[in-house]
Amino acid sequence: MKNLGLLPRIILGIIGGTIIGLIFPQWIGNILFTFTTLFGSLLSYIVPLIIIGFIIPGIAELGAKAGKLLGSTVALAYVSTTIAGIASFFIAMLLIPSIIGSTTAVGTDGSGLEAIIKLDIPPIMGVMTALVTAFIFGLGINFLKHNKAQETLYNFMEEFRFIIVSVIEKVIIPLLPFHIAGIFADMAASGDAFATLTVFGQVFVLIIAMHLAYLVVIYMVASTRSGINPFKALKNMIPAYTTALGTMSSAATIPVTLKSAKSNGVSERIADFVIPLSATIHLAGSTITLVACSVAVLVLNGGSPSFVEFFPFIMLLGVTMVAAPGVPGGAVMAALGLLSSILGFTEAQTTLMIALYMAQDGFGTACNVTGDGAISLLVDSFAKDNTKSSSSS
Repeated sequence: MKNLGLLPRIILGIIGGTIIGLIFPQWIGNILFTFTTLFGSLLSYIVPLIIIGFIIPGIAELGAKAGKLLGSTVALAYVSTTIAGIASFFIAMLLIPSIIGSTTAVGTDGSGLEAIIKLDIPPIMGVMTALVTAFIFGLGINFLKHNKAQETLYNFMEEFRFIIVSVIEKVIIPLLPFHIAGIFADMAASGDAFATLTVFGQVFVLIIAMHLAYLVVIYMVASTRSGINPFKALKNMIPAYTTALGTMSSAATIPVTLKSAKSNGVSERIADFVIPLSATIHLAGSTITLVACSVAVLVLNGGSPSFVEFFPFIMLLGVTMVAAPGVPGGAVMAALGLLSSILGFTEAQTTLMIALYMAQDGFGTACNVTGDGAISLLVDSFAKDNTKSSSSS
């Protein structure tokens, strides 16, 4: 099973868990659900550490490339990400309630299985405390590192981030299929699994459609500045899109994204700066997915999400995506704290979010890297304008 990709393992976990909940004796399901309960406690414990480990070095290292080029790239990436999230919310609220229909109030917390052992692992701090701490220390370390040449804390946080990423890659991600299997075994035992899977299948199609619509819109915007045909530009980005589908990693796709962006006429200097930076700070596709999935999970449980409730979530999500690691599932891991603290997600609901997000991670990453090409076109056009104005003066 280890040689399989993450997506096939998650699918096997969903199928296997559903079969165990429907067919196998309850004591077998209880054993699996015990693992899910213990793993959920570990996940709750590590969420504040993920926030600390990702956001502090993420903010601290931004100032390493100071200047207008950095500012314009970060601003464009943030605006693109938040607009994508806001559009995703309104489209999701327009269509998802009709997709779900009468399948409301599904008990995603289940009631069919019972954990044999329960172990409470309290987090060392609350999620909002971790967020505020991360912003304060991130900005402080950035100042120390680039104004007083003090890099002790920065190096410590880099090593701390390495530890957290290693835990995610070597422990959390490999065990996720079993965790998801336990959740679906519980839902199958309580009669909710098939209704949930049917709804999520339709939401999955809606998310991919939103990804494609976003790419068309952002390239149309970029074309007004660069003069390139938006559909020709999108065609040139197809190699990056298809590569990201397989790697599920923006960082691993950087060489192909660079080549595709340069084929659109982006200058080498701009492309070499913007594409690697955007791979870590511009996750519009991931944001579209996270917002739409959040709406689906809440509506599925009988909720009625409001824009007032989601707006701070989307705005903070745009910042959190800057700190998301470039590994499969990194975006949803970075967003777990916001899901629980702002939207009030339960452990079972966050697990459903992880399952749905992972199922489309390749498409979300493909949207991210293709959107990076549009950001590079916009930054390149601004840089050319600045060059013209400087030469004329």
